[in-house]
Amino acid sequence: MKPTDTPSTTPLRPQAWYNLPAEQVLKRLGVSEQVGLSVADVQTRLAQAGPNCLPESPRRPTWLRFALQFHNILIYVLLGSAAITALLQHLWDTVVILAVVLANALIGYIQEGKAEQAMDAIRQMLAPRAAVIRGGERLSVAGEALVPGDIVLLEAGDKVPADLRLLHANRLQIQEALLTGESAPVEKHTEPAGSEAALGDRACMAFSGTLVTCGQATGVVVATGPLAEIGRISHLLSGVETLTTPLVQQMNVVARWLTLLILAVAGLLLVYGHFVVHYAFTEMFMVVVGMSVAAIPEGLPAVLTITLAVGVRAMARRNAIVRRLPAIETLGSVSVICTDKTGTLTRNEMMVASVVISDLTFTVDGAGYQPAGNVNLENQLIDTANHSTLAELGRAAALCNDAALRQHQSTWIVEGDPMEGALLVFAAKAGIDRDEERRTWARTDAIPFDAKHRFMATLHHNHERHATIYVKGAPEQVLSMCTQQRIDTAATGRLDTHYWLDQANAISRNGQRVLAFATRAVAPEQALLEFSDVQGSLTLLGMVGMIDPPRPETVEAVKQCQAAGIGVKMITGDHPGTAAAIGQQIGLQNPNRVLTGLDLDAMDDAVLKETLKDVNIFARTSPEHKLRLVMLLQSNGMTVAMTGDGVNDAPALKRADAGIAMGNKGSEAAKEAADLVLADDNFASIVAAVREGRTVYDNIKKVLSWTLPTNAGETMTIIVALLFGLTLPVTAIQILWINLITAITLGIALAFEPTEENTMRRPPRARHEPLISGALIWHMVLVSILFLCGVYGIFAYALDRGYPVELARTLAVNTLVVMGIFHLFFIRNLYGTSLTWEAVRGTPVVWLTVAAVTFAQFAITYAPPLQKVFDTQSVPLLDGLLIIGIGLALFVIIEIEKQIRLRLFSFHRSSLYRDEAQDPCDKAAGR
Repeated sequence: MKPTDTPSTTPLRPQAWYNLPAEQVLKRLGVSEQVGLSVADVQTRLAQAGPNCLPESPRRPTWLRFALQFHNILIYVLLGSAAITALLQHLWDTVVILAVVLANALIGYIQEGKAEQAMDAIRQMLAPRAAVIRGGERLSVAGEALVPGDIVLLEAGDKVPADLRLLHANRLQIQEALLTGESAPVEKHTEPAGSEAALGDRACMAFSGTLVTCGQATGVVVATGPLAEIGRISHLLSGVETLTTPLVQQMNVVARWLTLLILAVAGLLLVYGHFVVHYAFTEMFMVVVGMSVAAIPEGLPAVLTITLAVGVRAMARRNAIVRRLPAIETLGSVSVICTDKTGTLTRNEMMVASVVISDLTFTVDGAGYQPAGNVNLENQLIDTANHSTLAELGRAAALCNDAALRQHQSTWIVEGDPMEGALLVFAAKAGIDRDEERRTWARTDAIPFDAKHRFMATLHHNHERHATIYVKGAPEQVLSMCTQQRIDTAATGRLDTHYWLDQANAISRNGQRVLAFATRAVAPEQALLEFSDVQGSLTLLGMVGMIDPPRPETVEAVKQCQAAGIGVKMITGDHPGTAAAIGQQIGLQNPNRVLTGLDLDAMDDAVLKETLKDVNIFARTSPEHKLRLVMLLQSNGMTVAMTGDGVNDAPALKRADAGIAMGNKGSEAAKEAADLVLADDNFASIVAAVREGRTVYDNIKKVLSWTLPTNAGETMTIIVALLFGLTLPVTAIQILWINLITAITLGIALAFEPTEENTMRRPPRARHEPLISGALIWHMVLVSILFLCGVYGIFAYALDRGYPVELARTLAVNTLVVMGIFHLFFIRNLYGTSLTWEAVRGTPVVWLTVAAVTFAQFAITYAPPLQKVFDTQSVPLLDGLLIIGIGLALFVIIEIEKQIRLRLFSFHRSSLYRDEAQDPCDKAAGR
């Protein structure tokens, strides 16, 4: 037979092929099912459609990617600081600043390169080989060589090489979780789907990259490469804008305003000192430069990077692998988590949860495919040996079954259909030894499952010359084949069809997939199984309901999220009923209100933004829906975390403020698009990650709250001296020494601070909450004043005692450092008192850095070589104790101020809550 001529305009653009009959699809593509395409046809279409692979997105050159890491105002300030310190011949300062700049650039460059691997991960998911019919012969060709119109043959275990419109399907089931999020394999057939069918409901299609778990099929290629469903997701992913993190945004704001402030103050001082006080311009310029370097927190990026790195290590201990450093802090500001269902909230393992026999309904517990668990009746554990019908139902589940259950190390896996694997696990819980039963009841014939007749039947014989038929299938189909039902005494009675349909509907409403089981004894001589043997002559044993169960720890994790003010929204491609059932089990709010993809398409953005405030479950969603939901939540001012494991989750993972992929069962595309990867695929680990993220942010805020007031206090000592024509209490080189020895060491100590109490009972901070708040500005003013009082107080005291100016300056330098140390112990507790043993005890890192700074100060104070470098003199013992007393006085004053402020805030918050509680009463009273 000659292949049909190709039409002049082959429709290679995306079309709703699932809505057309198979014959019409073949006609439009100009191909014969029996012969396939000719060599000439293939060459023509390959030139027109291109290879069946995903195009590589354009990328910036390597040198440009590296150069752009320096495009940041704080980096500009640091480079300027390096140039100034070089002019001042403070080479060590120059080296440290340049090392910080280079380290930040390398980290950003490496992380950006990893993010660009998301597209490569999807490109590798297409099948490498495909079996096709070309020129009337069966051939094996490279997956990239497929073209629209190719006739493709599929078998169990194959990866679908392109989007296919199925022509023939025999027991075909395909695992589509990576595209739809649906746990169980989807049964396929060849009948056209409706024009509005969601992706998961297009049963006559096989999509590129999905896996055939059962059966055989023939299909015609209707889309390849970028036009296939997986290619469309790839294109969607490449066009998604990656948002900058709140931390990066706020640090840019801090750097910009800090730079402008320092430059403005330096310029004004230079003009004032030269033209008003009449200092020599060169002398004045060097003093102002020294002051500017002291004011610039050049150690801040290094401490910031170290703080994030400490968070990386802490999260790794909680099974969260961080791929982008700023994502740690982002987690701390998350206000809503959008989570996929399959493999994230659930185990992605089917399990029998309900069993109905006669007039009894049992519940089944357990964990995934592990063949251990209990069967309960009215929440009471039962002995399955006392329920003969339950045992026979378990026997039917084990024998009318083609799957195998294997233990791989400590993990149980299913070979075959996951739903049949779940039935084997149930059989074990019902007291059935599957291997023993299969040896006792040998299978002699079978009717395989097919979507047309919707059941499977097997014939078995034992050594005692008994023969039995077992049937499993869709409840409506099996009920139509039964005339009797088994009761718990092993007797039979008349079939109560209405009762069983009501039971099936009740199980379905819980989001469970229902299978019915029946049996019939036949003559021992019967060796073949015909359809007539199972029509209208069966005895119903019962029904089972299967579900992909929630992880046991998910319920508690959701509670903790809600207690922390974090909303949880489920976005899945699964059925609405299943999604609602899981949502109710894990404790989501408003679990009975579910929106589908069609509902979302019918809403404009304004309506959907309002609806998002009340709806937490979204079913039958596409990648575009997930991406749209994330973007609308962000437009509402929320910081969004998105979890997922499939290719269909990748665009939303990339767009979210914090993308979290599953490490074990997640696709490589999802991992590469994400900021974090959960090594244990456990939603509960997200709570620990959020807790750690909040801790990291708190520690960053502590670093700022310590660095900025301390630098401001040091700078003000110079500014006051210049403005009032006073003798400088510290020299430029001494200020640079203080900045070098304290900014790096004491600042780093704050990166290792543990989580404060009640961290997870605070609401998430606002997305645009500034790092430098009004409270921090007030604290900077207060600490600067106290620093001035301490430094000028001891400087005046020394001069009054007749000390030489060098000793007076030595006392002032050590006073600045001691006040910095006491300020460190104060700042360790932002939200609680510092007057506790835990606060005083600190951490090993705190005491290590304090010891290092103390040793360094003793060195420049008492070591003769360093005394010459820094122009210092030895400090008497009593004066040393006075210095410590000044630091202690600083600590007491700012601690008292903090306690007053916290109590005022607590009173204001409780008053606000009382006002909110009064509102409903006011409304009811008409006020």
